[in-house]
Amino acid sequence: MRISKLIATGIFSGAVLAASLKVVRKITGNPSETLLYNIGYIPFIKRYKHIPGVGIGFHYATCVLSTLSLYYVLKSFRLEKNIFPYVLVYSVGGGALYFLSALTNKPPRYNDVAAWNYWTVSHALFGIAVGSIVKKLN
Repeated sequence: MRISKLIATGIFSGAVLAASLKVVRKITGNPSETLLYNIGYIPFIKRYKHIPGVGIGFHYATCVLSTLSLYYVLKSFRLEKNIFPYVLVYSVGGGALYFLSALTNKPPRYNDVAAWNYWTVSHALFGIAVGSIVKKLN
């Protein structure tokens, strides 16, 4: 699969992730969406948090890099066309990364179970999007 297609897959799937958390926020008021763009706990990057768009750029860069990385790891095992590993890795990884929220004073709180559930399910949707697109285009 061409790298340009993988980059587009990461961007599109990142939009799916962001949209799913935006819908959660609109319906429930839960602030789990905030964590997507919060860079206040990342040592080098946090000094640029005042610049508009840095958080969004970080979100999409992370989506693209994780799409590229996981695709090539799965390809080495000939599993790149299987959707399940994408869903598993992004759900478990996203669920674990949620607890970085403990390192910042912005919501959501690290012990907000509802926010963790929304966050983890949204990352599963990201995995479904990435895996489905890779399967279709590969």
